[in-house]
Order: sequence, then structure tokens, then C-alpha cells
Amino acid sequence: MKLTLSKKILSLFFLSLAFTILFSFFFIHFLYSKLYLESIEKSIVYQGKRTAAHYHFGELSDDIIEKIQWYNVVSEYEIVVVDQLDDLSSYFPYQVNYENLVDSSDRKILEKGSYVVKKGYVEEFNREILGAIFPIRGKDSLIGFIYIYVPLAAIQDVFKESIPLLIAAGSGFFIILFLLINRVWSTLFSPLRQLEGLAANISHGDYSGRVKTERSDEIGQLARTFNTMSSSLEAQEERKREFTSNLAHEMRTPLTYISGYTHALKQITETQNPDPNSENYLNTIEKETARLSKLINDLTDLNHLQEGLFTVETQPIVVAQVLVDTVELFRIHLADRSIQLNLDIEEDLIILGDPDRIQQVFYNTIDNAVKYVSDGGVVQIGLREHGKSIRYEVQNEGLTISKEDLSRMGERFFRTDKARTRTTGGTGLGLSIVKEIVRLHHGTFNMDSDPATGTTVTIDLPMFTEEEEAT
Repeated sequence: MKLTLSKKILSLFFLSLAFTILFSFFFIHFLYSKLYLESIEKSIVYQGKRTAAHYHFGELSDDIIEKIQWYNVVSEYEIVVVDQLDDLSSYFPYQVNYENLVDSSDRKILEKGSYVVKKGYVEEFNREILGAIFPIRGKDSLIGFIYIYVPLAAIQDVFKESIPLLIAAGSGFFIILFLLINRVWSTLFSPLRQLEGLAANISHGDYSGRVKTERSDEIGQLARTFNTMSSSLEAQEERKREFTSNLAHEMRTPLTYISGYTHALKQITETQNPDPNSENYLNTIEKETARLSKLINDLTDLNHLQEGLFTVETQPIVVAQVLVDTVELFRIHLADRSIQLNLDIEEDLIILGDPDRIQQVFYNTIDNAVKYVSDGGVVQIGLREHGKSIRYEVQNEGLTISKEDLSRMGERFFRTDKARTRTTGGTGLGLSIVKEIVRLHHGTFNMDSDPATGTTVTIDLPMFTEEEEAT
């Protein structure tokens, strides 16, 4: 799965947050281990050595034991004094880490006169303890043993005074970090989101958008480059539309004269003895004039649609009736070419739109399907409810369109017959007009072509709802 830049930064933020928490945990544990435990151990060793050093002569008398017990009362540690090491289990009948307090290796160390540190969990205390066993030397041999231990405080007990401060400092840190991230997030992604929206508008032919920014960093440079690109595209589009408009205007007058004089000449040739080829010449001129007139009309319509000069005069439309009326215009032509027409229409489907423009959508798409289907072929037309939309489909069994050409269908003057023969006619503007009308009606246009099923045009238009009727 590919992550977007915003998700990557968000992931980095949470990863940093998790790392900070983990680091804080290990840091507190380090303080607990190094400062608290080591200080306790040093204190126990110091007290044990000092106590054992006071009684290095004579026997371990009751008076000596009493003095040690008195020290046990006034000390923060628990102190046990025994004559024999085996007696220690009577005064401390607990296991440390589920093992006996003194094992064979401990005995060897104690017999040599060294002390042994014991640390581990004691189930009866429900916590860990830290202690040490110290031998007491007489003149010639060991006369007893001192065991000093203390139950260890839990880590939260050790830092109970510091925890509120840590929580306050951590909360402040995360609030500041959140505000900083939020500020960076807004500063970084706000212009990028604006760029994304304007880029989408450009893909639909709107070049008027500009990114407002005073930044001098890379994002600011990107925004200024985008604005320069938009201005250049807008100027280029304006020049193109101006050229098209001027071309259409300049061609109308001579075409009108050509059409008028051709008609007049045809009437003259009908009453006189014409050249056998004169009528063919005049018919050709008349057809080409009609084709050029249609080209100019289509160009004018397309310019008006793309420039926003055309406003959709919406009203509830029973699209099935509009479609049936449009199909009737092709009945004679279909019969002449023995083309079979299959209709699958759901009645009572209503949309909100311009009836004339919707009929133009139906006419142009059916006209294309009929032009490119083989004689005796089949054209299928469907109109049905599809979710909250109505779906209109036209399918023929004619020429299969390549994927490369499919991506360009709807461009001005683009035709799949690269040789641009006149057998099919057409200006290459029909689908461009269809796409613009569908866009103005907030619908979607799609075209697909497959050798098995033929070429299919699919148009979805929003269905008329009760809420729209109420407004």
C-alpha cells in the first residue's frame, strides 16, 4: 500500500511519540536501577560491614545480640543475627526468587569472610527485597552472621513525588508538539491541497485558479510555478477559442453565398440543358457546404459550452420519452441499412435538465453508433435506474476502438478513422459536445470497447429527487 505524504508525516509523528514514551520508560527505569537500587545496596553494605566490625572479638553473647537487635529497632533496615548460618532460615523463612536464601556457593564465600548480596522477589512480601549476609569473625573463626535486608519500594513509590511533575512536563511537551505539528501540517498541506483542487479544475478546462502565497520556500516556489503554468494555459486556451470563434464567423458568410448560389444554379440547370455532370458537381458542393455549416455550428456550440456562455435551463424531464423521440429520427436510416435496434428502456425515469441538450446527447451518441456499425448489425440502447442516477448505454457491434484511441475520445476533431474518409461523415466534435453537456448536468461519461461486445458509451445522470421537487 502506497502512503501519501500526509500519512507518512502522521506516521512519523506517532512513531516519534511512541519512541519518546519508550525512551521515558527506559530512562525512569534507569534512574530506578542506578540511583535508587545502587544507593540502597551501598547503604546496606556500609551498615553491615560497620556492624560486623564491632564484634570481632569473643563470642556472640546475648549482650551483643541485644545491641544488634536494638540497632534493628532504630534502623530503617531489618537485621537478623544468628550463631549458625543454618539458623538463618528460622528467622527468615522465605525464598528469594523461589530459591533458598543461602546456597552452597554463598556458604563458601561467607566462610572466606566475604559478604554476599541477595536480591530478588519474595512472594510473602509481594515485592522484591535487597539484602546482604555478613560474617562476624571471632579470634580464630566465624562466631555468627548478620543478615540485613529491606523490602524495595515499587518504581511508582520511588517516583511518587516526581510523577506529577513528569506528567505535567510530558503533557506540556505533547501539547506543544501537537500545536507545532498542527501548525506545520496546516502550513505545509494547505497550499498543496489548494494546488490539488486547482489542478483538478485545470483538467476540466478551468484555468482561472491561482494559488495565493507569500512563502519563499519550496512550496512557495511550486505555487508560483503553478500560477505561471495556469496563466500560460489560460492565455493559450483564450487564443484557441478566439481563433475558433473568428474562424466560424469568417466562414459563415461565404458558406451562405455558396449555399444560396448553388441552390440557384440547380434551379437554372433544371430548366435548361445542363452539362450531364453539372448536377453532380452542384450536389457535391451542396453536401460539402452542409457539412461545413454543421462543423461551424458544432464549433460554436462547443465554445459556448466550454466558455460557460451556455446556461442549462433545467426542468423535470421524462427521459424515456425524449429517448424514444430521438430514436424515431433514425428509423428510416436503420431500415435502409438493415440495422437491428434493441431497446431496453425503463419508463417513468425523471431527471432535472435541459430537454434540448439531453436530446442532443442522445442524438449524437446514437448517430455515432449507427455510423460505425456494419450493415445488418445490431445497436443496443438501454435506459435504466442505477443507484441514485439513471444510466444510459449505447452499444454497437462495429469498429473496435484501441485503448490509445479510447483515452482521446471526446477531444476536438479526433476521429478513429485516421484517414478521415467521408463515408461516415461527422466533424469529430459530437462526443466533445456530449461530454460538455453531461458535465453541465453533473453527470459522468465513459466509453469502452471490446472485440467481444463492441463499443459501449455509458452516461450516468443524477436522478430527479423529491427534495429537488420540494425546492
